[in-house]
Amino acid sequence: MPAGGDSVAAGPPGAQAGDLERGYARARARDAEARASLQPLAAGERPTAVTVAAVVAGLIAVANVILVAAGTSVGGRRNVAGGLVFAVLMAVAAVFMWRRKYWAVLGFQALLGLSVITASLSLLVASNVEAVVRSLIVIAAAGTLFWFLIRAMARLQMPSRTR
Repeated sequence: MPAGGDSVAAGPPGAQAGDLERGYARARARDAEARASLQPLAAGERPTAVTVAAVVAGLIAVANVILVAAGTSVGGRRNVAGGLVFAVLMAVAAVFMWRRKYWAVLGFQALLGLSVITASLSLLVASNVEAVVRSLIVIAAAGTLFWFLIRAMARLQMPSRTR
């Protein structure tokens, strides 16, 4: 230990404050480059990922209404109110994503993230091959849509450029 009780600076060996600053500067440069490459949406343009997400949300809403009407139960219990509330939530998400509303895409993306987490945790307790395959399908589908919505959300949030 150095004289006088001073301790050695925390951090990985050889790490200096200048290294950290250079790392932040590189990250800021990459961010600026990515922002510069984004093109604002044209009038009436909707990113493909947002269109796909709106259609998926609409299909989930319709499927939920059909399942509730058919009397489907989950875990031996029928939850009509919960099924209809989720169907309305998905319908609202579909309509407002179709209208290119950032908050709707953000909310849907949060639900996609929760789906990926839930399916990943389901893998821990999967008792047969079918459960594993279903979980992997949800992870792959929701994760892919989540990934493509990231760039679409950046374009939705961009102000239009005027000349």
